[in-house]
Formats: sequence, structure tokens, C-alpha cells
Amino acid sequence: MGCAISGLTGKAEFGERNTEDAAAAAAYPSEDQIQMIKESWKVIRDDIAKVGIIMFVRLFETHPECKDVFFLFRDVEDLERLRTSRELRAHGLRVMSFIEKSVARLDQLERLEALALELGKGHYHYNAPPKYYSYVGAEFICAVQPILKERWTAELEEAWKTMFQYLTSLMTQGYQEESHRQRHLAVSPKERPDKRNTAL
Repeated sequence: MGCAISGLTGKAEFGERNTEDAAAAAAYPSEDQIQMIKESWKVIRDDIAKVGIIMFVRLFETHPECKDVFFLFRDVEDLERLRTSRELRAHGLRVMSFIEKSVARLDQLERLEALALELGKGHYHYNAPPKYYSYVGAEFICAVQPILKERWTAELEEAWKTMFQYLTSLMTQGYQEESHRQRHLAVSPKERPDKRNTAL
């Protein structure tokens, strides 16, 4: 069941760092890497529903604690039930749609950053903390290797890892910004300056 993936989960634990460190630590894919990713995506795209399911079944298998974030699957122990779950298929497709949009925006840095930051902010409201984000990239890479067969190379693996590390850092930043914003909004009225007292 193992996948010969090296380094993504180790390097991409951005949840342990602060926002600035996370953004600084993640390199943007090079032009060559962007081309490799786009070419391989053309093949992967034909199997996105399958990849989405494989990715999440593997995620729950290798990191069962991730199920805590998905209340629909929290108590499902039977992997076969997961493989045939309509809800898991739908969520897998949403994640694959995000990956597809990310690949399409690799040449449009501002749009890519906005997309990933927004997703990170949304994950704050789903109670899905950054420590889980790097797992998804690692499982995606394991899921697509058999589909790409002989096209899969160490260079292509490195390209996808670089993209996921970059996206993970941005999502973490978005999560932290939203967390900070929510804490600020939650400041009790006593702690806010009373405007009536200042207007004399």
C-alpha cells in the first residue's frame, strides 16, 4: 500500500510555523516545473473522480485522525464503504477542481494566490487546521503515479511537490489571517474603545 514519496510531508509542515516563515519557505515552481505539471495534468484530468477517491481513502488510511475534520466519515471504518461513498466522491471532485484551477493559474500568480488564500480562510470555518494540508498533496502524488506510469519521473514528482508546498503555505496563511480576523471580531465590547466617551 506504500507509496515511494519522499519529503512532502516532512518539508510541508507549515502549520508549525508562522505566516511569514511559511510563505518564505515555499518556493514557486520554475518555468520547467510548470510545464511538466501542465503536461501531466492533461493525463490526470481524465481520471479526476477516481484520483479524488483514491486520494481520500489513502488519506484516511494513512492518517485516520483526518477523519475528525470530516464529520460525514468520522465513524466509517469500512474502506469499501468510503470508496463507494457519494459524499466522498463529491468532496474528492471539489479538491480536484481546486487542483485543476491551481494548475491553470500557475502562470497567473496573483489569481493563484487569491484562490489558495481564500481556500485557507474557508478551511478555518470548516475547523480544518493547516497540519492536514500537506497530507493531501502527498496522497495526490501517490494516487497519480500509477495513472502516469512511465511518464512519472523524479523531476515531475519534485514539480508537483513544489506546487503543493507553495499552495499549502498560502492556505496556511489564509487560515491564520482568518483566525486572527475572527479573534479580533470576538473582542468583547468592554475591550473595544467606547466611541460615545470620545465624542465630547
